[in-house]
Amino acid sequence: MAATCSVLPKGQLLYRNAAKLQVARRFSDKGWFQSMFVHEVEARKDAHSNLLSKSETSDLYKIQFHNVKPDCLEAYNNLEAEVQSKLHLDQDYPCDVVGSWNTWYGDQDQAVHLWRYTGGYPALTECLTKLNNNKVPPTSCGLHDEIIMEKSENILFVKRQSNIDHHITKPGTMIEWGNHWARAIKHRQENDEAIGGFFTQIGDLYEVHHLWAYKDLQSREETRNSAWQKEGWDSSVYYTVPLIRSMESRIMIPTKSSPLQ
Repeated sequence: MAATCSVLPKGQLLYRNAAKLQVARRFSDKGWFQSMFVHEVEARKDAHSNLLSKSETSDLYKIQFHNVKPDCLEAYNNLEAEVQSKLHLDQDYPCDVVGSWNTWYGDQDQAVHLWRYTGGYPALTECLTKLNNNKVPPTSCGLHDEIIMEKSENILFVKRQSNIDHHITKPGTMIEWGNHWARAIKHRQENDEAIGGFFTQIGDLYEVHHLWAYKDLQSREETRNSAWQKEGWDSSVYYTVPLIRSMESRIMIPTKSSPLQ
């Protein structure tokens, strides 16, 4: 029987080579047993929030996940739009909703909201105190909040009609991963798909949120594939993939009342 061979796609080949390189580096520098458990990371000189976030803004963000009863999503969206409208009209609340979405692919029957607090933690505390009597809508059966901050290379909130691809990445080393990604993001600006990037300050720590905008799923595939044609993107993937512990993605569509469309 004739022997056959297959050629791996470029992306998969880079992932495999990156993993091999990481193992080789560990074995060459230390004994094989120690290399299995020790990963050296350069000592950081400051807090993650200072090294990774924008220094010119004091805004704080909250990303909010509501799991909604399957037959109540429309009622939930209407109620949420009413609440958000009242908050936007009330000058006593130093917060505004940046965008609201329903999950299309990913966790079903879920609403996602991105809130901005102008003034940082004092503004967040003030809003929470005033909203203390507000309850989770009766159409909701679960709630998860995370306090997040803007990443330093952020490009935020260009309004356009689109589907939103929300990526959650958990790198093992935030600073090392962040340095590589700050260079990689430059290769994802040609089609203007980047909306914003954040890292968790309170909640699931060592977590990065990225929001990408696409006209539809076909344009998402074409845009992501085109990145491989740009010089430097392959090396960025080569160095960042071995640092990632987990990654997930969801496709979201904006609600009718969402400021970010």
